[in-house]
Amino acid sequence: MNSRTNNEPNEFQPLRSNRQPQIVSGLNGSFDRKPLGEQNCAVRRQEIMVILGNVGILSGGMALGLPTVTLRQLTDPNESIHLTLSQSSWFASLNMLSCPIGGLLCALILDRLGRKRTLYLLNMFAIIAWLLMALSTHFNTETAYLMLMISRLVIGITNGMSGAPVGVYAAEISMPKIRGRLILGTSIAVASGITLIYLLGFFIRDDWQLIALICSGYQIISLLCVIPMPETPSWLISKGRIAEAKASMNYFRGLEKSALITNTEVEAEFNILQNSIQLGVGEKKPSFFRSLKLPEVYKPLLILITLFAFQQTTGIFVVIVYAVQISTEAGVTIDPFLCAVLIGITRVLTTCPMGIILEKWGRRRSGIISALGMCYCMFLLAAQSWSEWLSKVPFLPVIAIVGFILLSTLGLYTLPFFMISELFPQKVRGPASGITVAVGMFLAFLCIKIYPSMKDVIGNEYCFVVYGVMAFLATIFIYLFLPETRGRTLLQIEDEFRHRLLRNSRSSALVEMREVFIK
Repeated sequence: MNSRTNNEPNEFQPLRSNRQPQIVSGLNGSFDRKPLGEQNCAVRRQEIMVILGNVGILSGGMALGLPTVTLRQLTDPNESIHLTLSQSSWFASLNMLSCPIGGLLCALILDRLGRKRTLYLLNMFAIIAWLLMALSTHFNTETAYLMLMISRLVIGITNGMSGAPVGVYAAEISMPKIRGRLILGTSIAVASGITLIYLLGFFIRDDWQLIALICSGYQIISLLCVIPMPETPSWLISKGRIAEAKASMNYFRGLEKSALITNTEVEAEFNILQNSIQLGVGEKKPSFFRSLKLPEVYKPLLILITLFAFQQTTGIFVVIVYAVQISTEAGVTIDPFLCAVLIGITRVLTTCPMGIILEKWGRRRSGIISALGMCYCMFLLAAQSWSEWLSKVPFLPVIAIVGFILLSTLGLYTLPFFMISELFPQKVRGPASGITVAVGMFLAFLCIKIYPSMKDVIGNEYCFVVYGVMAFLATIFIYLFLPETRGRTLLQIEDEFRHRLLRNSRSSALVEMREVFIK
């Protein structure tokens, strides 16, 4: 019998190596995998869709900045179509008067038609408005004036509608960690629109019809950009379109756009979302006015309306609309159109990193720093009119105005539009967002309309003092009442409002602010 001992090698066994096995350190440590919604494919899809939606929002910024670049020609008596001082103030502010209509319209249709169809309607209104203005010169003076006013009314409806749809869209498709920078896309789009119209005015100074025609062509392109955007899972669930909602959820989590969810993580997220909307139990959605009794509705509504009020009464939109005129009257020695372009560029460059700033600093700290800085800039702008020493400082008015724009963008200009997509619960997000924007834009109309009269009565420097005082009051309001939402999901924010205002907001903000200033 041919037997082998255990020590004898077997040709069918692999040869053993004399090398000792090497131990690789770190493999037994915990590995935290990113959620699907924060991985590259999902984030890229979310960013692209939000960018496409915001292409049309540029018209809101272009409409805001339009009076700055057109009023000089429109008020020239030598022009065939020219406006009186009273008519020009209506031209500058009329879009803000119709903004509340756009906000209320958005409140009615955002939940009924959906986020995507609302964007279709927004772009169609904008196309009509720009074409009315571009074609007005082909008619007699009275008809042309009427067309100009109707154009401003219609573009105002677009302004009112532009505050909520893309922000709500971004909030509903994203994860908390990247929600901030996606929501911020609306503010970047508006700032880019203002800068774009300033640039057009800088290069095309005596042809406002051509500017309007260029804007019309741009708006047609923005309408086409809405076509590839999927509807949000939240809205589809609320309408009982579960299969489409699952496909949308899969898409925005970087998976195949299928009506069947196979990933357990996405399925868990979808189930939580569905339960929060209470579709599963078939609960009837209460009316908006009945929902106003709920603390998770009336608390954020009051906070945001007040925040919008401070946004307007600090002169942010007045500076946007009358940038060239304010620059000239403040003693700016450089080309006022160039100063307007610098204002626009400053706003865009400051808005772009706001997503990172708001996530690092938080909403409250950004708002406090912004309001205090605006207060200082307005007082400085007023003081240089009274002080002989300050009046000799070169480029001080430019520094004060550009500083005001920079600091306002850090908080008080950006935060109301940013937080409107965070604070309201899903069941009233559409109407609550629309009403808040409507109130804010109506206040903008009042501030822009009365500025020329206010300037004539009390003088430009005292207008700056009023804006500085309101900025200081805004600082106090933000410290006392604005909640911190950084790092919280939309459901967590809603739950906190339901039970109490977000806990320890003031104390945590003070600790964080102290640490920043120490560093």
